[in-house]
Amino acid sequence: MTRVAMIAAACLVAAFAPLALGNAYNSTYYNPILPGFHPDPSCIFVHEWDDTFFCASSSFNAFPGIPLHASKDLQNWKLIGHVLNRREQLPRLAETNRSTSGIWAPTLRFNDGTMWLVTTLVDDDRAPEDSSRWDNVIFKSDDPYDPSAWSEAIHFDFEGYDTSPVWDNDGKTYIVGAHAWRVFPGILLAEANLETGEVGEWGLIWNGTGGTAPEGPHIYLKDGWYYLLAAEGGTGLEHMVTMARSTNIHGPYEANPTNPVLTNANTTNYFQTVGHADLLQDGTGNWWGVALSTRSGPEYLYYPMGRETVMVPVTWAEGTFPIWSPLSGEMSGWEFPPGNRKLGGPGPFITEGDTVDFEPGSVLPAHFTHWRFPIPESYTVSPSEHPNTLRLSPSKLNLTALDGNYAGPSGQTFVGRRQQDTLFTYSVNLDFSPTSIEEEAGVSVFLTQNHHLDLGVVMLPANSSTASFSGTNYSTTSSEVIPQLRFRGISYIPVIDDIIIPVPEPWSGKTLRLEIKASNMTHYSMSAGPADARSEAKAVVDVSNAPVSWGFTGVILGAYCTTNGHEGNTPAYFSKWRYIPQGQFRN
Repeated sequence: MTRVAMIAAACLVAAFAPLALGNAYNSTYYNPILPGFHPDPSCIFVHEWDDTFFCASSSFNAFPGIPLHASKDLQNWKLIGHVLNRREQLPRLAETNRSTSGIWAPTLRFNDGTMWLVTTLVDDDRAPEDSSRWDNVIFKSDDPYDPSAWSEAIHFDFEGYDTSPVWDNDGKTYIVGAHAWRVFPGILLAEANLETGEVGEWGLIWNGTGGTAPEGPHIYLKDGWYYLLAAEGGTGLEHMVTMARSTNIHGPYEANPTNPVLTNANTTNYFQTVGHADLLQDGTGNWWGVALSTRSGPEYLYYPMGRETVMVPVTWAEGTFPIWSPLSGEMSGWEFPPGNRKLGGPGPFITEGDTVDFEPGSVLPAHFTHWRFPIPESYTVSPSEHPNTLRLSPSKLNLTALDGNYAGPSGQTFVGRRQQDTLFTYSVNLDFSPTSIEEEAGVSVFLTQNHHLDLGVVMLPANSSTASFSGTNYSTTSSEVIPQLRFRGISYIPVIDDIIIPVPEPWSGKTLRLEIKASNMTHYSMSAGPADARSEAKAVVDVSNAPVSWGFTGVILGAYCTTNGHEGNTPAYFSKWRYIPQGQFRN
């Protein structure tokens, strides 16, 4: 039998192994394992930390950054903290310009008692040939459950991104990374000192298989081989996972003859853009692959949760390339570890909703997020004048900020949580008594500064109204400034025109309830009404989620307060914060 035939036969047998074991042990599970804005996953199994799985994902301009989830059973995933959780760790996150800037793909690894996280802070507004657009950094920790244990960034020089550490059997340490592909595409390797950031000469080890932008590299040592994993095709519909191997870490690397090893390109599968993967081995020796994917179908129009983390079983026989099971929403694979939810850390399990009442003495929940660093004084939990609320002090900038890309040092008053379900209801109570023009507070479906859909209470001239609720009559000729409900959106994708409706007189001075609901996979419904009379709530708009289906991130649902560039200092008080998961679409 020829060598090629032997490889093919081994692949055929291996390909059916996960399915057989899945039937034997009924290890059915569902993708995504980390729903919502959790792209570029890097996952490991650490026996020394009580046989626990850990996953990190990219965060771009969101802060806290680089969320870290843990699981004992590959089924129950809990947020245990964020690698980037203090401004002093990486102050330059405040300066990023453009919504595609910020923290790109991380690599999480454990070696000799230390957790390492290597990633890149990207200034995506800078020219492709400008090497300063890539700020590669290293974080380390001796306790992944303690956010304060993560170090400040250690910087190292590399003209590229998606950097990943490798420890060789001879004691040397390397970093592998993707070179800036618009300059020249390729996977590069250099010897490195992770403690100091010193790196040796970068050498090209692989050009990929010919797909656009070879990136996301990881190297695994197994059976005397160095296996190189990469992503190609860009992060859109042509995204794919490819592999190569060599007996020398410096190459030459031989491509897997069955590449790509994982992709849903050119299929009708609901899960698309599959790529940027990592491999991990569980405590019983079985292999799993994680990757990012978008629930969009090939139409690629409606995917507000963006790129999410998915998992597939992998068969890796000795001396051969690993065989990845095809990705779908419902999977069967290797036997899982026993169910176990005994995990530390401050955050919720990924499937949980929110019931947040901002009790005295409490802090913002660990999964709440901002866009870049918040101004701490703008967020007060349970202030003395209004206990059991979150007081937001207004920022001069609104959610679009200066130009849809930059916000400067003054920040934006916004806090939210990721949309993690196809169907959900998010709602909050709002106490807000604005007095001057353009003072505004409300809720947002926020993707980036240039892609968001807002419903707020705002002081505007009466004659700016575009509609009124049924049964109410308001003069539209007066220039008197009155409180109005305003829907407005911004996106590179067309958005419906602003809707401005006077707040009905019976609601004046009352606590209002603002609600965002996804009752199907393509639209949000936004409504408002008095908090003490929910039956009086009025629909303001049904709006497509296409304007927030774009780019690298995923929707954050949250609350904001702004003066829209005008003078004003009226705070807003939010309470009874609720997020109710109501269903996932997986096909």
